Amino acid sequence: MFEINMQSPMYDPRAVQPMRDELTYVGFKELLTPDQVDEVLSKENDETTFVFINSVCGCAAGSARPGVSLALQNNIIPNNIVTVFAGQEKAAVATVREKYLSKFPPSSPSAALIKNGEVIFMLPRHHIEGRSPEQIANLLQSVFSENCKKQGPSISKEKYDKLVHAKMCGSRIPLNEN
Repeated sequence: MFEINMQSPMYDPRAVQPMRDELTYVGFKELLTPDQVDEVLSKENDETTFVFINSVCGCAAGSARPGVSLALQNNIIPNNIVTVFAGQEKAAVATVREKYLSKFPPSSPSAALIKNGEVIFMLPRHHIEGRSPEQIANLLQSVFSENCKKQGPSISKEKYDKLVHAKMCGSRIPLNEN
């Protein structure tokens, strides 16, 4: 029997970097460890935190990343905007799923709005599939306007207009050989 290293990234980190960059460009902070996840998501300070579980899935994530990026152009946004990457930082993703999203089946991509450690909105993969980025953004902007207080957008319109979305099929992304 062989052992699979559960901590090594599933995909070549260089190949998924554009998918990370797309989110950090619009203001997402990457959470790479369970401690970083707990530090942000366990806070009980009445702030809202939007957490996006990134994915290499070309179809759903290909709409989700542009959709969440566009949603952050809203005039009201969450206080904190964070992301974890399924298949890459496995322990961080497991912490999000097991401690904060335990009432929901694991899916990626997916997104949640959390306040005081509690989920107040969940957008699972099956609600992302088949939707355009604009439909996803409209849904999230409505959720942000109802539940958040921070002035948006996360970046200026001029900067947003320069954003290049990562478009690639997940089945063509090389696996990590390390």
